[in-house]
Amino acid sequence: MENLTSIEQFDELKQASKVVFKFTADWCPDCHFIDPFMKEVEGNFADFQFISVDRDKFIDLCIQLDIFGIPSFIVFDSGEEKGRFVSKDRKTQEEIESFLRTI
Repeated sequence: MENLTSIEQFDELKQASKVVFKFTADWCPDCHFIDPFMKEVEGNFADFQFISVDRDKFIDLCIQLDIFGIPSFIVFDSGEEKGRFVSKDRKTQEEIESFLRTI
């Protein structure tokens, strides 16, 4: 999974087709809980591009997007937000994949 490096990159990427932004932080235990199975999720949804966003490096972006709990996911397609799975709760592989199937 590629890491977001700038706000400009975020603005470019969200204009692409089917981009999943995963909001995370190094100190977040629930974020690390999903790490072992995220490669499989990416493989199961190969038509999506997955981008990891470090909440601490992009706090203003998180505030702008109302991301107050992590890990959280927002999907954009051609600049339009198509869905979000945003909460402070731990997420399972099944919950993440179920969310992505709704997009």
